[in-house]
Amino acid sequence: MNNSRIAEVLIVDDHPIVRQGLWSLLSQYPFIHVVGEANDISSALNKIQTLKPDIVLLDIRLGNQSGIDVAQHLRRMDSPTRVIILTSYDDKAYISLAAQAGVYGYLSKNASPELLVEAIQAVYEGERRLSPSVGGKVLEQLEKLSTLQVQAEIGLSNQELELLVLLAEGASTEEMTKKLFLSERTIKRKIQDVLIKLGAANRVQAVAEAFKRGLF
Repeated sequence: MNNSRIAEVLIVDDHPIVRQGLWSLLSQYPFIHVVGEANDISSALNKIQTLKPDIVLLDIRLGNQSGIDVAQHLRRMDSPTRVIILTSYDDKAYISLAAQAGVYGYLSKNASPELLVEAIQAVYEGERRLSPSVGGKVLEQLEKLSTLQVQAEIGLSNQELELLVLLAEGASTEEMTKKLFLSERTIKRKIQDVLIKLGAANRVQAVAEAFKRGLF
């Protein structure tokens, strides 16, 4: 990812007027730099490889192709480029597919310019953003899928995640042994395993890192 404070963005949409409009809008913000545009999957993947943008604004429908394929490809390649879906479709099936593909944002094309820019900033910082138009149950599903994705990427077991929740709640080792039905020795070993997986030096850092990655 770009180490500067300027988010480099690639716009992918099969409608020229949409690409031009987004380019014109985002060019007004000094902390966003549009590095290019693409109108189909092939050109999008080629430009991502050569331009290495921080963020791709991606339409979910590219003619007869699916923008989800781009997100899935980036996830398989473990690419640092993060995807924000910007689309007219906000039904449950599309959102579930997007979540499973590891997208960081899902916004309606009806979203305000301020919301889009805020989402780009948030995703650039590693957060996730959803359009307010996404229904409550779907929002919960996407958040759950995103959490499961992060959990899998870190390599945390369900028990280790539960241990992290207890750490965040300020539970003592004794309280953890009672709630998880584990010995004190096992609890301490598992905490150490969690610290290693999160790259944390202590319990406080582990909790902070878990919050940062969206595990809570």
